[in-house]
Amino acid sequence: MNTEQLDRIHTGQGFIAALDQSGGSTPKALLQYGIKEDRYSGDEEMYTMVHSMRTRIIQSPAFNREHILGAILFENTMDRLIDGQYTADYLWEQKGVVPFLKIDQGLAAPQHGVQLMKPIPALNDLLKRAVSKHIFGTKMRSVIHEANPEGIRQVVEQQFELARQIAAFGLVPIIEPEVDILSKDKQESEQLLKWELAARLSELPDGVKVMLKLSIPTEDNLYSELAADPHVVRIVALSGGYTQAEANEKLARQHGVIASFSRALSQGLSDQQTEEAFNSTLAASIQAIYEASIT
Repeated sequence: MNTEQLDRIHTGQGFIAALDQSGGSTPKALLQYGIKEDRYSGDEEMYTMVHSMRTRIIQSPAFNREHILGAILFENTMDRLIDGQYTADYLWEQKGVVPFLKIDQGLAAPQHGVQLMKPIPALNDLLKRAVSKHIFGTKMRSVIHEANPEGIRQVVEQQFELARQIAAFGLVPIIEPEVDILSKDKQESEQLLKWELAARLSELPDGVKVMLKLSIPTEDNLYSELAADPHVVRIVALSGGYTQAEANEKLARQHGVIASFSRALSQGLSDQQTEEAFNSTLAASIQAIYEASIT
């Protein structure tokens, strides 16, 4: 574990950029960016285009260490180059931004009001590659749709089981049990989730560090006690489908919680924009998300 990177994530001012749309969500991310499916053929062309989009974001002067602490990458992005350097090395050495890797393989079918992660075959091999590519931490997502105690227990149990495996490689896992913002009993789900997270954190061995990536809670500052846990490096918030303005407004009320936005970060960016328009749109988004993150 890189102690300089750990200190930056733990105490730094700023937020984490989520640049990790993967196979299933890549066409949607490209469409939002103004690239329709008729402009590419097959996965390789699609991933090349999305890497170009991410490279444009990362290389923008607006994407800088003054505002951004870390960036979450998709496996395909980790394996590609920016200006002759692997993406993680470029992020840290050129931008001062800490690299994370999304490791989950998507969601299983709904059961008990939740969606667990699908099995992750060859996870140890992926973690070894992540270490060799100088990745600092990982991210894995489950989804909670209903306030079902058994389902929420299973989500948190699965997350922490994998977190221990990840931590054994010296990586810092981001545990992401997303509560669906459209859930009818979102607030009740969040209370159940908080209890389960607190219980699992108390069972972690000394020295194991994790991060929590959570939906912005209905009850402001619900997770403040978890942020004080010695195992927790940082709590970050996902935008969860809110617009950037909505997400920022809600996040600003959560003291000590920083953003880890994906769609809300890239909102308004387009393949057709001039560099000047692209950079100014990105700069405005980054500034607004930064300000909501430092409250």
